[in-house]
Amino acid sequence: MIKCHLSRIMGEKRLKIADVVRETGINRGTITRLYHEEAERIELGVLDLLCSYLDCSVADLLEYQQA
Repeated sequence: MIKCHLSRIMGEKRLKIADVVRETGINRGTITRLYHEEAERIELGVLDLLCSYLDCSVADLLEYQQA
């Protein structure tokens, strides 16, 4: 299982979904699905934009957890 920490990181930085959408250009639905951990896949370009914008690594954003 892959755990997405986008909501935690955004909370720490006091960012709203609208802020991330506006600043990155990533589709709102994509950010919302990642925020609520409902995404089934993610494009590498989206990961690149998020990591750059949030100043974090992929490992900070995504974590593999054994079931």
